[in-house]
Amino acid sequence: MRQKRFLCFCLAVAGTLILSAWRKPGEPLRPSGLNFFSKQQDVQLGQEAATEVRKQVTVVQNQFLQEYIQRIGKRLTAQPEAGDWPFNFTVILDPNINAFALPGGPMFVNSGTIANAENEAQIAGVMGHEMSHVILRHGTKQASKANLLQIPAMLAGAVVGDSSLLGELTKLGIGVGANSLLLKYSRDDESQADALGTHLMAEAGYNPIELAHFFQKLEGQGGSRPLQFLSDHPNPGNREQAIQEEVGTLPKRQYAFQTGEFERAKTEVAKLPKPVPANKTGVAAVANPADPCPSGSLQPFQGRSFSLSYPSNWQVFGDQNSDSITIAPREGIVQRSGGGSAQVGYGVIASYFPPESQGQSLSQATDDLIQHLHASNPSMKIAHSSRKVKVDGNPGLTTMLSSSSPLTAGEETDALLTVVRPQGLFYLVFIAPSAEFKNVESVFNEVVGSVRFR
Repeated sequence: MRQKRFLCFCLAVAGTLILSAWRKPGEPLRPSGLNFFSKQQDVQLGQEAATEVRKQVTVVQNQFLQEYIQRIGKRLTAQPEAGDWPFNFTVILDPNINAFALPGGPMFVNSGTIANAENEAQIAGVMGHEMSHVILRHGTKQASKANLLQIPAMLAGAVVGDSSLLGELTKLGIGVGANSLLLKYSRDDESQADALGTHLMAEAGYNPIELAHFFQKLEGQGGSRPLQFLSDHPNPGNREQAIQEEVGTLPKRQYAFQTGEFERAKTEVAKLPKPVPANKTGVAAVANPADPCPSGSLQPFQGRSFSLSYPSNWQVFGDQNSDSITIAPREGIVQRSGGGSAQVGYGVIASYFPPESQGQSLSQATDDLIQHLHASNPSMKIAHSSRKVKVDGNPGLTTMLSSSSPLTAGEETDALLTVVRPQGLFYLVFIAPSAEFKNVESVFNEVVGSVRFR
């Protein structure tokens, strides 16, 4: 009886795959095939994965380029076939022609894609293609197919234990990054994404044939060694012809939409710094010659729920859509020995800490945060008791902590600022070697004084 049920199950799975392969140009496109994940779990997984991806890439610190890609993305997401997925778009510093979207909607577009596009419609085509993988739920479908028994148990365990979906997937060997199973699609998936991508482009007013032109250009550039985009997006066969046939089934439209900012986007990309080469651990190599000490001049950062000013010779790692940022000089970020995660030895971290329980006082919430910090870094201890401050009219505390410095053989000082906010406990940690902290304490005070909440 069990064998019969299992056979029926396998036939059902095979049937959904065959039906999707038999799709003709112009026929409806919708998620198909076995998928153990709910739509809400796609979104949760994508958000968790995006947090990890942002630790592995360099987000472009150019507001115009970020807003430009977001405008194109907003145009595409407004179309009927885009559904109601919470898409967001981020430009990352990478000269390779590529882009990828995580389940649920976070998308990352390489700066090299903008640099090599011949027109805005080609950028929209790449983005529409990636959006289609999200809409058709290809990432979690691939994970489900590869783990027929493990995924259902994992999802049940995640719900019961209220744990991270990404953490549970990692235990199964499924992580994030270019080689992740979540971003490895079948040729049938690629064919579907090509087709739906042309629909999104056409509905948004972009000429969908430009997606075919873009693939033709990449094929011509790749030669005997496929470009990264083509390696990640395998040709399902007669790709350009299939796109042209799909375009032929679409209603006749005037494809005249343009933001009018394509040429400036190309100019802005050309001004971007070259990425720092990655070492064997995949983390950007740290430059040593520059002085990590903060400069006396400050420049503004505007985030989603807070703003602050920071030393002009430091760099923001994160983006304006995030409630968590790291600001540091590149030489202030140190790679742990043995390929562990990077540590900040000189810089600022600002984020929110979820309260352990409702109605906690500022002092109680701060104590909970310090306990969590100590749990992840046992060498951390309180150096001086908390001092009351005012931050943008709100009661705050500053607490001086100390721990082992990854930059020196000695200790570091971690000046912790905490303020209770609706999102949770806002905290800012100013990190510096203890031997140098007295010289830069005035900068810490200026950063604290600049914090403003929305």
